[in-house]
Amino acid sequence: MLSTTEFREGLIFEDENGQLVEIIEFQHHRKSQARAVVRVKLRNINTGAVIETAYRPEDKFKEVEVEKRPFQYLYTNGDMATFMNTETYDQVEVEVKKLGDLTKYLKDNMDAIGIYINDKLFNVELPIKVPLKIASTVPGVKGDTVANTTKEATLETGAVIKVPLFINEGDTVLVDTRTGNYVERVAA
Repeated sequence: MLSTTEFREGLIFEDENGQLVEIIEFQHHRKSQARAVVRVKLRNINTGAVIETAYRPEDKFKEVEVEKRPFQYLYTNGDMATFMNTETYDQVEVEVKKLGDLTKYLKDNMDAIGIYINDKLFNVELPIKVPLKIASTVPGVKGDTVANTTKEATLETGAVIKVPLFINEGDTVLVDTRTGNYVERVAA
């Protein structure tokens, strides 16, 4: 059994209603004389719905066995993305809508991780930081650096992000796949 003291981001467990949920974020709260509670933001694994709730420290939950398998992104055909298990070379199709915003950062032959629960594929995780090339952006103007200003840039995958003014077309940048934010420029 799992207690609230063992909570961590990304943990998947079965809640009191028998639903599989993943912890997005959590925080322990204690107000002066009141009892402590753990406030949790959860994502329902089956529906994708996000809920916020609170648990008492003594609450117990059933932990779910999660298996991670190495994947490689191959291609997207219509509304299905195809990945290959790099251990067995089996190809697995995942609905593009299930991947959500991650499709903005998919690049051929990119490594990923398949998340399996009870031998069923539930989700695909991309690396946290992905190097992508800038396909187009307006040139930065010298002298426009009074403040920490940014401009829009289109990545090779078609996603549009904000980058600093010194970034040019053809540069390779690291992008955080969780937030979609620019991290840094990297050598090509």
